[in-house]
Amino acid sequence: MVRLVLPNPGLEDRIPSLGELESIEAKEASSRPQWDNKAQYMLTCVGFCVGLGNVWRFPYLCQSHGGGAFMIPFLILLVLEGIPLLHLEFAVGQRLRKGSVGVWSAIHPTLKGLGVASMLVSFTVGLYYNTIIAWVMWYFFNSFQEPLPWSQCPLDANRTGYVDECARSSPVDYFWYRETLDTSTSIGASGSVQWWTLLCLTCAWSVLYVCIIRGIETTGKAVYVTSTLPYVVLTIFLIRGLTLKGATNGIVFLFTPNVTELADPVTWLDAGAQVFFSFSLAFGGLISFSSYNSVHNNCEKDAVLVSIINGFTSVYAATVVYSIIGFRATERYDDCFSQNILTLMNAFDLPEGNVTQENFEAAMLWCNATDPVAYGKLKFQTCDMNSLLSEGVEGTGLAFIVFTEAITKMPVSPLWSVLFFVMLFCLGLSSMFGCMEGVIVPLQDLQVVPKTWPKELVTGLICLVMYLIAFIFTLNSGQYWLSLLDSYAASIPLLIVAFCEMFAVVYVYGVDRFNRDIEFMIGHKPNIFWQATWRVVSPLIMLVIFLFFFVIQVNKELTYSVWDPDYEEFPKSKKVSYPGWVYAVVVIVAGMPCLVIPGFATYKFMRNRCQRPADRQGLVSTLSTVSVNGDLKS
Repeated sequence: MVRLVLPNPGLEDRIPSLGELESIEAKEASSRPQWDNKAQYMLTCVGFCVGLGNVWRFPYLCQSHGGGAFMIPFLILLVLEGIPLLHLEFAVGQRLRKGSVGVWSAIHPTLKGLGVASMLVSFTVGLYYNTIIAWVMWYFFNSFQEPLPWSQCPLDANRTGYVDECARSSPVDYFWYRETLDTSTSIGASGSVQWWTLLCLTCAWSVLYVCIIRGIETTGKAVYVTSTLPYVVLTIFLIRGLTLKGATNGIVFLFTPNVTELADPVTWLDAGAQVFFSFSLAFGGLISFSSYNSVHNNCEKDAVLVSIINGFTSVYAATVVYSIIGFRATERYDDCFSQNILTLMNAFDLPEGNVTQENFEAAMLWCNATDPVAYGKLKFQTCDMNSLLSEGVEGTGLAFIVFTEAITKMPVSPLWSVLFFVMLFCLGLSSMFGCMEGVIVPLQDLQVVPKTWPKELVTGLICLVMYLIAFIFTLNSGQYWLSLLDSYAASIPLLIVAFCEMFAVVYVYGVDRFNRDIEFMIGHKPNIFWQATWRVVSPLIMLVIFLFFFVIQVNKELTYSVWDPDYEEFPKSKKVSYPGWVYAVVVIVAGMPCLVIPGFATYKFMRNRCQRPADRQGLVSTLSTVSVNGDLKS
C-alpha cells in the first residue's frame, strides 16, 4: 500500500484529539445544531444526493449508451468511485465536526481554498438550480386547468386559425419556448424580464428561505416530505405507466443491452461523471451535514446505504421515465400510421375501416398493382418505433416537453401533471438544502458576516443576493445562460475539488491517522476495499475522467441550441456557436473555483515565507475563533 504522507507541522494543535471528541460533543449540545434522529439525517443526505439528474439525466445516458449495458460501468464506478468518496466526506466531517472550509483549514491552512472552491460551486449551482424549481412551479400552477394549456395551440389574432409558430411545431414546444420562456434567438439578445418567471422565482426563493431559515433545525423537518414524496409519486407513475399502451416497449428498449457500447471509452467516461455528479460530492454540504452527527455514528454504513438508495433511485426513475416514453412513442407511432392509412384511403377512395396497421402493407401492394401511377405520387411518413424511442432527450426537454406531451394523452391529465411537478419540486428543493448548506456555513466560517448577526438574517441576505443575481435567468435569453452554467459550473471544478479532497485526506492528513479516527468512531478499521480505493483506485479514476473530459471540452467548439422560428429546419433547434465573450464567462465560472485552490495555497506559502521565524508557527498552530460549527480548534 502507498504510505507517503507529506509534512504537516502543527496538525495536532489544529484538530481535537480522539480523547477530546466526546467531551466536545457534550459541550456542543447547547451551542450547535444536532439531528433529531438518524432518519432525519439519512433523509437529508438522500434528498441532497438524489436530485433532478436522477430523473432526467440517467435515463438519457442509458438510452444513449446501449440501454442495460450502461448499467455495468455505472455500477462498477459507483462502487469504485462514488461510495469511497462519499464515505470519506462523511467520515472527515464527523471527525473534525466542521463545515468544508473548517475541515480543510484544520487539515492544513493552505487547503482553505478547497473549502472556498466548494462554496463557489455550490453558490453557482444554487443560482440556476432554483430557477429550474421556479419553472417547475410555473407548470404546477398551470396544471389546475382542464384542458392543460399545453395540450392545444392558441388561436391567432384573427381567431381563424392557430398561431403559426405553434402550428409549425407542437403545443408543448410552443408553451415551453414561447409561453414560459419567451425565448430569444441568441444568448446576446437579452430582452426583458418575464414577470411570470420572476414571480415564480420569488416564490421559489421564499419557500427555500422558509425551509432553511434555521439550518438543519428547519430543513430536518422539511425532508420528511421532500425526500419521501418523490418515491411515492414515482411508484404511482410506474403503476399508471404500466397500464398504458406501449409502456413495455419503452422499458424493454431501455434495458436491452448493446454490449458493443462497453468498448467505447465515452460510455465509461459518462458513467463515471454520472456517478460523481449524482452523489453531490465535493459541494461541501455532505461534510457539513455529517458534522452534526454523534461522534460514534457509523458513517461507513451510512455511505453504503445512501449509495445503494442513490443507485436504486436512478434505475427506478429510468424505468418510470421509459414506461412513459414508450407510451408517448406508441401514440406517435399510431398517429403516424393513421396518417398514412388516411393518405392511402383518400387516394384510392377506400371504405373507412378497410385498412388497418395489420393489413397496411398488403393494402399498399394492392393499390400499387391497381394504379401504379397514382400510387407513385403518394408521400408516406416513415413510421419506425425504434427511431421514436431513440430520440435522445434529457434535462428540461424531458421534463417540460416529453413528459408534458405524454401527460396530455392520459385520462384526467391535470391530476398527473400536478403529481409530476410536485415530484420535481420536492427533488429540486431537497437538493437545494445541501447547496445552501454548502454556501452558508463556509461564509460564516470565513467570518464574512459579523458573528453577532442572527442566522435568520445571514441566511436571508444570502438568499436575497442569490435571488437578485438569478434575475438573469428571467430574461428572454435566460435559458441559454442556465444551460451555459449547467454545462461548465459543476463539471471540471467538482472533479478537481474531489481529487484534492481525497489527496488531502490520504497524503496530507495521513491515511493511517484517518484509519485510526474511523476505528475510534465506528469500532473497526476500514477494510482493504476502502484502503485501496482511497489511496489509488478512486484518485486514478477521477484523474482519468478529468483528463478525458478536459481534452474533449478543449477540442470541442462551444455551441448551444437556439429556438428560432425563422430557421429553415424549424421546429428543430438550431445549433449556433457561442459569441467570443462567452469563452471569458466559461473561464470565470469554471476556472475561478479551480484557481482558488492553488491561489490560496500560494498566498499562504508566500505569507509564511515572508514572516519572521518566530511568527511563522502561528500560521499552523493558532486557534481560530468560535464559528457556527462549534468551539473547535482550527
